[in-house]
Amino acid sequence: MSARHLLAVNFRDPAHPEAGGAELHLEEILLEAVRRGWKVTWLASGFRGAPSEGEHRGMRIVRRGDWYDFNIAVPGVLRREFSGANTPDLIVEDINKVPCFCAQFSKAPVAVIVPHLFGTTAFREAHPAIASYVVALEWMIPRAYALSRFLAISESTRDDLVGRGVPRGRIQVVHCGLDHTRYKLDPAVPKSVAPTLVFVGRLRRYKGLDWVLRSLSAVLDKVPDLRMGIIGDGPWQDALTRQAIKHGVSHAVDFHGFLPFAEKVKRMQAAWAVVQPSPKEGWGLTVVEAGACGTAVVAADSPGLRDSVRRDETGLLVPYDDDAALASSLTRVLTDAPLRERLADAGVQWASRFQWDDCARRSLDVLAGEGA
Repeated sequence: MSARHLLAVNFRDPAHPEAGGAELHLEEILLEAVRRGWKVTWLASGFRGAPSEGEHRGMRIVRRGDWYDFNIAVPGVLRREFSGANTPDLIVEDINKVPCFCAQFSKAPVAVIVPHLFGTTAFREAHPAIASYVVALEWMIPRAYALSRFLAISESTRDDLVGRGVPRGRIQVVHCGLDHTRYKLDPAVPKSVAPTLVFVGRLRRYKGLDWVLRSLSAVLDKVPDLRMGIIGDGPWQDALTRQAIKHGVSHAVDFHGFLPFAEKVKRMQAAWAVVQPSPKEGWGLTVVEAGACGTAVVAADSPGLRDSVRRDETGLLVPYDDDAALASSLTRVLTDAPLRERLADAGVQWASRFQWDDCARRSLDVLAGEGA
């Protein structure tokens, strides 16, 4: 008897230069399928210099289309390459950009992973015409996947899906895991001498980093030796650099760009606090990683982040886009050592709950209809 075949569909594969948390999450689930003896294929978009096919940790990688037309290319790929005798036993579609509507173009059962949906936050990043296109495609999800099981990575995403018309009974929540061999306390890395904030993530408009830069001047009034480290790159870096100058805080802000993993973790461990200002996340993996590193968190009180940050226990949650409230919370955590230490200690305990093996096992059970 041949192995069961799982086809995963996601805009990016692990080799993509912009692969991030969503790809890590999907990879861990697919590795669980490989361990169970499944044949696994990952269908993703192509990118410059990438071969059309490859292999990754026991999975076949198939690249078709490009980032701008992948969702349009997928139906044809399913018909040509994954139909008839090649129809997979299960398709797992990860709606990590826009839906590809696999359930409409394949006879295979389709299960859906939803990290988060953009909704109106799409208008913060994209041209209004493109944002409207994204919102329209998301509006079609409940009807297009009427027979599918859904896996959400946070209660906020589940509630968003329910609000859009997906029955609650077809949605299971499984939180992301964490690599505890990498994100951990390290006695060899002390906290920095100067008060230090760190942001980790892609530099895109919708990540909310402009809010931090607007608020930083008021923090510097109270904490004049503050250093703010921004780790990551992206298309909005030049605009953020100009904003730092405009708001008079450029002398306190360091744009580190992309850093090797070990250096990134050391900076998270040495920071006094990690700030995560996004108006919407699927889960907020970086704030749990910060907790594992023994670092306090200040984050937006927004979907996803209010699930991954335990309010006033592992971090401070701030109403999104409230400059005064953000400045007050950042100042408070930087000037109150007992508070900072309490948040950090609780963050370590909270992060210890999240294991990739457990996440992958439970998630694959949900997607395959074998349990919750």
